[in-house]
Amino acid sequence: MSLLIKNGKVYQNHGLLKKNIFIKEDKITKITSQELKADKTIDAKNKIIIPGLIDGHVHFREPGQTHKEDFLTGSMAAAAGGITTILDMPNTLPPTTNLQRLDEKRRLARKSIVNYGFHFGSTTDNTAEIQKVKNVASVKVYMEYTTGDLKIDNNEVLQKIFSNTRISAVHAENEQILNAISMIKNTNNDIYFCHISSKEELYYCKKEKIKNNIYVEVTPHHLFMTAKDLNNLGSLAEMKPHLKTEKDQKALWEGISNGKVNAIATDHAPHTKEEKLEVNYPYGVPGCETMLPLLLNAVNEKKLTLKRMVQLCCENPSGIFKIKNKGFVKEGFDADLSIIDLELEKEVKNDELFTKCRWSPFDGWKLKGWPVTTIVNGNIVFENGKINKVGAREVSYYE
Repeated sequence: MSLLIKNGKVYQNHGLLKKNIFIKEDKITKITSQELKADKTIDAKNKIIIPGLIDGHVHFREPGQTHKEDFLTGSMAAAAGGITTILDMPNTLPPTTNLQRLDEKRRLARKSIVNYGFHFGSTTDNTAEIQKVKNVASVKVYMEYTTGDLKIDNNEVLQKIFSNTRISAVHAENEQILNAISMIKNTNNDIYFCHISSKEELYYCKKEKIKNNIYVEVTPHHLFMTAKDLNNLGSLAEMKPHLKTEKDQKALWEGISNGKVNAIATDHAPHTKEEKLEVNYPYGVPGCETMLPLLLNAVNEKKLTLKRMVQLCCENPSGIFKIKNKGFVKEGFDADLSIIDLELEKEVKNDELFTKCRWSPFDGWKLKGWPVTTIVNGNIVFENGKINKVGAREVSYYE
């Protein structure tokens, strides 16, 4: 099966070029001015082709809480949001903290229509499993309570985990960040701070120059909402870390401009609306379908450049987690692409979402700039608002 995308502007080498993309099976085989013959042709006139987004932080809730989401519905939401690769977090029921559970999750994820990978969970006593695990994005370390009881506050255990892991993805807040950095310094490994949400935390992350790579992830909900949104949304805007002040939000945007922020990821954390409206509500909000439209709207508002967006959502996640053949529109790379229409204006509507929970804190927001077609491994999985359920595959990583 071959596919030709013609007449579009292709994002390559930090710029836009009017080129055609020829895809054979699952690879980009040619980026050319010629119009080659293919089994199927997409006319991308007045549209832009960017690499498919890599969402380094999702909770697809399988196994254990599939009434909220599963790998099929979560991946459908991702595809509708221009995301072609997701990395799933380990705080499922049971948590992904041994090789047997990881194998089970791999089996469950085969229904995904976007490519998938996994973060492996850490506990106070699973260092032996961490040393044996292969083909995972990172080892996730929880230094704070969140969904799932995986918090570790023993420094000796934390030091052991950081020492045995090429890259640790860490949920740390406030001074915990400094504690984590002090321990990673004693290793040759790297650290990826998830969902940094405040000016102070961003300062802590980049305060010290050390030999290790310190990566900072931010989320759309912290970029586009503040604690003031709790007045209207109540528990529907409650997540961990909590929404912060406008001053904190401004610091995150400055971090995007000055290079202190390295990645944007959704922290897609769906719960049913009924659960969120209970007295003892769970924390977390869905985000796969709204991340790219929110960011494209920011591009239209000149708050963000397309170049920076592609770096933070495609190129950098690929490099940070060493994912093979993804994150760029290049000959020989996997044909994972998002076709976007920067002129398309639409409203976020709960009843049009593909996530199983069927709600968004951004419901009712009018946004300009949307993904219109998503291609995974050369297969069209999302086009004109419709999903095609074509199975994807697990990603692999450079050593």
